[in-house]
Amino acid sequence: MVIVMDFKTKKIMEIQLKERDTKGVAMAVENDRQAGTMTYSIAGPELIIIDHTEVDPAFKGRGIGKQLLYKIVEMAREKNIKIIPLCPFAGAMFKKIEDIKDVLK
Repeated sequence: MVIVMDFKTKKIMEIQLKERDTKGVAMAVENDRQAGTMTYSIAGPELIIIDHTEVDPAFKGRGIGKQLLYKIVEMAREKNIKIIPLCPFAGAMFKKIEDIKDVLK
């Protein structure tokens, strides 16, 4: 779990990772309310596939999707695994942000 301060709203947001069997999810939670999720499939011991990103409309424009992606990238670096971004949002972020391309498959 990671605690992140949203400097626009001055509220604390929790970013959690959960895995079960061959699926994983990064969740952003603020005041017990789910702000967004990014889901992935575990394709093998060295590969995950990000397949979906969703942010509650009330939280749009606050960088929630990007924070979720950074949490998954951090986990990929720790486990020395690569990421295939099938999700359009994640794919666009990998094209745009240079410092996360090291985990791109």
